Amino acid sequence: MWFASKAVENTVTAAFSLTPLNSFSSNMTPKLRWLLPGLISVLSVALPAKADTLTSWHFDASQNQLNLTTDSGVQPSVKLIANPTRLVIDLPGIVLEYPETPQSYNSAIQQIRVGQFDTETTRLVIQLTPGYKLDPQKVRVIRESSTRWSFQLPNPEQIAGNEFFEPTAITRIEQKPGQVTPTVSSATPRNYAGDLEMRIGYEMSAIKPQIESAIEQYRSLSAGMFFLDLDTGNYLDIKGDRVFPAASTIKLPILIAFYQDVDAGKVSLDETLVMKSDLVASGSGTMQDRPNGTRFSIRETVDKMITISDNTATNMIIERLGGIAKLNERFRSWGLTDTRIRNWLGDFQGTNTTSSVDMVKLLAMLSRDKLVSESSREEALELLRRTTTRTLLPSGLGPGAVIADKTGDIGFVVGDAGIIDMPNGKRYLAAIFVKRPYNDPIVRDFVRRISRIVYNYLDRESAKASN
Repeated sequence: MWFASKAVENTVTAAFSLTPLNSFSSNMTPKLRWLLPGLISVLSVALPAKADTLTSWHFDASQNQLNLTTDSGVQPSVKLIANPTRLVIDLPGIVLEYPETPQSYNSAIQQIRVGQFDTETTRLVIQLTPGYKLDPQKVRVIRESSTRWSFQLPNPEQIAGNEFFEPTAITRIEQKPGQVTPTVSSATPRNYAGDLEMRIGYEMSAIKPQIESAIEQYRSLSAGMFFLDLDTGNYLDIKGDRVFPAASTIKLPILIAFYQDVDAGKVSLDETLVMKSDLVASGSGTMQDRPNGTRFSIRETVDKMITISDNTATNMIIERLGGIAKLNERFRSWGLTDTRIRNWLGDFQGTNTTSSVDMVKLLAMLSRDKLVSESSREEALELLRRTTTRTLLPSGLGPGAVIADKTGDIGFVVGDAGIIDMPNGKRYLAAIFVKRPYNDPIVRDFVRRISRIVYNYLDRESAKASN
């Protein structure tokens, strides 16, 4: 096991309650070196432990901030060990679904690694370069929600000569402004009527056993999904609020933001954009193969962003809309709590995140003309109907059904979110995200099966209602 001296690492421990571990970007800036050198600390807070998974972890070098995210509340044990300085975070009840390659860095942060400490504990270790320390009085622990925590770090200092430091507990927990610590049981049902701003009916309990049976048969996969019948408000929720890497589904909220700006007169559909070298991205799309300085109409750019999921086109649209921070502000204003851009496309490490509930919430608002005009909505839906990947939700639909959707795939995670119009006139919303062994094609069978179960059920229910 890669953890050096297990006995020593267990000498300084404190319980600490964390939330959704947000993904990590390898494109660290030099500023990162001033970030961690001395997380000499022990942190503690408590939430009920539960067997679940590590969603993501992310270090924001621009803000000297480490963000952690899990599926649900967890009671972490956090300790700092010297020689070399290592911040060790144990997550009891959390299982690491897929092995992660240690990330190596220069200067202050020598390595960040994640592994399975024992059968029910995931361990994250931040190892610092020898010779650095951190003022524990300046380390801020910020509770963003029951599943999200942020660690704001001061600039590190070099250790002078043979200076020795003892591990220092950090017990002061700050509450993120505007956040209220929940007092209700975690078993309390979510208020989806408030979340989705529309009539919510009953859970589709009749098909839950079929869905759960499918999940059990595909044990190598880990899924979150949410379906909503727009006619009745009935819904199916299987870990719908679980946070996943968004992959290219992040292009869906970007598309809506684009048409919002068109409606507001901030963007003209007659504009031309210039492809710059710092926006060129590998992965999906064809624009990356064109020379720097190539000019594209903004219509062609947004078309490629959606229909062929062009990463370079997406970056050009992000820049035109004011950048990542501006878009994140927009997403928050819509009430999307899990949808966030952390890196430009292509985001192959999965640092950009969302959830099935967020995607359905967005599609519900789009369907009700709450975000864009009717004409812009129809233009957006037409682009989504012309997406080229049809192997996920579309593959489970019946003859004559029409779907406007956006998929995402970064190897270890796939996702799909869309609006489905059935031949009988019923419309429903769907979103599903699945973690899988890297590039395992079995995920297509799984999503097709889930999609078909829901489609057939709604088709039968519609037939009953019409008789």
